[in-house]
Amino acid sequence: MPLPLPRTLSPSKVSSFKECALAFRFSAIDRLPEPPSTPAVKGTTVHRALELLFVGDVADRTPERAQECLTEALAEMADEPEYRGLELDAAAEQDFAADAARMVERYFTLEDPTRIRPIGLELMLTAELGPVTVRGIIDRLELDEDGELLVTDYKTGRAPAQAQQASRLGGVHFYSMLCEQVLEKRPRRIQLIYLGRDPQIITTDTSEQSNRGVERKVRAVWDAIERACERDDFRPRPGPLCSWCAFKQYCPSFGGDPALASTAVPIQVGAAPAG
Repeated sequence: MPLPLPRTLSPSKVSSFKECALAFRFSAIDRLPEPPSTPAVKGTTVHRALELLFVGDVADRTPERAQECLTEALAEMADEPEYRGLELDAAAEQDFAADAARMVERYFTLEDPTRIRPIGLELMLTAELGPVTVRGIIDRLELDEDGELLVTDYKTGRAPAQAQQASRLGGVHFYSMLCEQVLEKRPRRIQLIYLGRDPQIITTDTSEQSNRGVERKVRAVWDAIERACERDDFRPRPGPLCSWCAFKQYCPSFGGDPALASTAVPIQVGAAPAG
């Protein structure tokens, strides 16, 4: 029996399907809940702190104000189900806040926020690409010194080795394509700002060719998803990421039965993560 198609494609969904089609099905089609993870929730908190920093006056974009923004973000997160779901004790909460504070502090070693001209923060863009709706949330869309668009994506994980940098830029190339589709203007550059232990900025120029390449890849992934849904054929791809997978109990690679996923309570419509 054919499975329903997912409603949209985002950079995270494209990456998920390429990494493991079966995990993609559980998440994007069966919409099974996944337990919150400390790195993901911490990343959301740091993103919010930087958003608050840039909402304020340019003169107030100081390290001290950034830490105040983090305090605000932590207070907001305290009421979020994802944060409460971590079930942190007092010591773990302190470690969480201290690590987030270090990431916010590292940001100032990479760029001067008073020189940034943001025109969109946590900006949701949605476009129709043939038969599929594509969407994504851009952390920061700004104008460079020449008035050209620049897409910035914050990362709170470990920076990649040089050989992996091009593949990590795939998501921001997706955002460049979205900007061209929605705003009718291609960004000149895209960049990743890594705030982990090895803080750095990875940047590259875009081109008409790079945007067309993203379009072709997205269409190809959608075609593959359509075939998999039509045939109910989503195959697991065992690998290192299995250690962090929330769906191992349903995966045949670990002795599970995918049919049992139908008994799980799905995420309610409207409650899905933005990605």
